[in-house]
Order: sequence, then structure tokens, then C-alpha cells
Amino acid sequence: MQLADWRSLARIIKRSDGILEVLDARDPLGTRSPRVEEMARAFNKKVLLVINKSDLIPRSVARAWLEYFSSHNVSAVLISSLKGYGKGVLKAELKKMSQAGVSTFCVVGYPKTGKSSLINMLKGYKSAPVSKVPGSWGYTKSYTIYRVASDIYIIDTPGTIPVEGDELESVIRGKSPEELYDPVKPAMFLLERAMKYNPNSVVEAYGIVERDPYKILEELAAKRMWIYKSTHEPNVEEAARAVIRDYHRGKLWFFVPPP
Repeated sequence: MQLADWRSLARIIKRSDGILEVLDARDPLGTRSPRVEEMARAFNKKVLLVINKSDLIPRSVARAWLEYFSSHNVSAVLISSLKGYGKGVLKAELKKMSQAGVSTFCVVGYPKTGKSSLINMLKGYKSAPVSKVPGSWGYTKSYTIYRVASDIYIIDTPGTIPVEGDELESVIRGKSPEELYDPVKPAMFLLERAMKYNPNSVVEAYGIVERDPYKILEELAAKRMWIYKSTHEPNVEEAARAVIRDYHRGKLWFFVPPP
């Protein structure tokens, strides 16, 4: 996976008129980067939080997140780049943020928050490469500028911002599942978080009623016939990778409500 370095991000933020920070609606705070926002403030740039994947959470929760950020004097909009929801509202906000004449906005975000999909939605056709799982082919390889309106341009940053903060998010978003040396531990944390916020998440995703994260991985491996040839034990590493992929794809479903 190609990650942008902070120095490069600082240069592109300095050149932009505003910043679009893409968050995952299932956990907006866990996918928010205080460092990027501090950088933007240092250059006196406006920041708009773009809460993507809003189709994966209930509307009442989505509205609650807007109210939460509004109460903290933070501008935010809800979109679903996959479904095309919120495109008009987002463009209206860009118009409000625009300077006189042509304005350029930088799109930043953690892996798999949907940066490239957002640009595709704004343009109305596929123009920015996208990938379904962190580390797979399709990530942005260089700074690219796209025209999304007569006087609005979008800069797509190379790779994604370095993941900081939440330990789980930093692991499952910082590398592809195949690159993880030990996928079992983060997958267990992910299962625990899923069952905390949606007690039926594992049953809905896999038909498994077990509550112990490690035993869930064992059962999932057994169900899918992922067995170590040497020991004939369940291949829990492969099951762990599948769980992480399923979260990114929305199959392992849960969301974090606003504080």
C-alpha cells in the first residue's frame, strides 16, 4: 500500500483552498485525523468532514452524527459514494467554501473510507481508480487533479494518510489483510467491537452463535474447510483475514453511535 507522507500532504494542503476529509460513517471518530485538521488550521484552510458510507448506518444515527459535529462547530455532510447519496448537498457545500473564481479542494482520508469513490461520484463517471480492500490494486499513485464543476477542482492525494490513533483502525486500515503478520489478534478485536455494537453481527454474517472471538474464527475456518494440512487444525489466520475483508465490504455489520 502506498501511504502519503506528512510533508507531501502539508504541501498539497497549502496549495488547496479547502480540505475534504473523508470518514467512514460506521466509525467517524475512529477514521478522523486530528493531525490533518491541525495542519489545515495552520495554513488557514477550511475543513469539511465528508461522512461516507452513510447507507451502512440507520438514518437516525447519521443525523445524530451531523448534530454531534454541528454542536462542536465542525462542518460535515453525509454521503454514500456507492449509492450516489448526498452529491447535491456536497456540491452545495463546496460552492459555499469556494473562493471567488476557481477553487481547488484536497481530498484526504484513511484507507477504505472511499476517497476515490467520492471523486467518481462527483464527476459522474469512473475516473479515479478504486479498490475494495486496503492494499489491493487501484490505489491512487500520484497527485491527480479532477474538474468536478465549472469552477471547482479536486486534488486526489497519492495513497492515503498515515493511520494514527485507534489501535484497531490503524491495523485493519494500515495494511491489507494479506500483509498482516498476525491477522488473528486484530480480527478478534474487530469481532469484539462488532458484537459490542451489534450483538447479532456474527450470526448475521456467518450463522455462528459462538461469542468467543477465537472460537468464532475456528468455527468459520471449519465451515469453509480452511484446514492446515500438517495439523488438520482450523486455519484461523485465513478466517481472520476473511473477517477483516468482510468488515471493509460491509458484510460484518455494525456501527459506532455518536458520543
